[in-house]
Amino acid sequence: MTIQESGAARPAGRPRSEKAEKAIIEATLDLIGEGTGISELSIEAIASRAGVGKTTIYRRWSNKEDLVVDALATLKAPLPSLTGTSVRDDLISLLDAMRRDAGETRSRCVINIAMSEADRYPQLVARFLNRAVEPRKEAMRDVIERGIATGELRPDLDVAMGAAILTGTMLWHTKWAPAGALAPDLAERVVDAVLAGMAPLT
Repeated sequence: MTIQESGAARPAGRPRSEKAEKAIIEATLDLIGEGTGISELSIEAIASRAGVGKTTIYRRWSNKEDLVVDALATLKAPLPSLTGTSVRDDLISLLDAMRRDAGETRSRCVINIAMSEADRYPQLVARFLNRAVEPRKEAMRDVIERGIATGELRPDLDVAMGAAILTGTMLWHTKWAPAGALAPDLAERVVDAVLAGMAPLT
């Protein structure tokens, strides 16, 4: 996978190797997944694992934090395409993407290890959340706001609270369920349970 954006400034005209970039990203994720904290993670170790020189890394990323942010962002699947046919269908799509992400044991492990150093690297964590999590939160807010506008949801619904209830319920299941134990219809059941309290009063 070629990283589309990075905090690093790349020299103009220098050809990029997709193979090398993928190897660097995978090496970074492997080292974190093996228990190497961000503090201990070094460009030298990443270069050695990836089979590239340090200069190859520095051509793409100006520092370790830029690389870690890009690497962590690859663990989040792209936002699903939303049909817009119904609020229920779109919310199920968004929550099911969370279920699929949670089913990736390696991804869960790597992100948990990285987030454990949030106090020491608040800017790195903030950048990752802005890059990988905020677009998902924004998409859910947009769907809920559309539902209010179309009359599918209560006109007095607190958008932020509705999104928090949906996301929080899904996170409760994905956080505590054993790996591989998330039911395929989990997103549908969560959405239906929550919508029962968000639907217009009759």
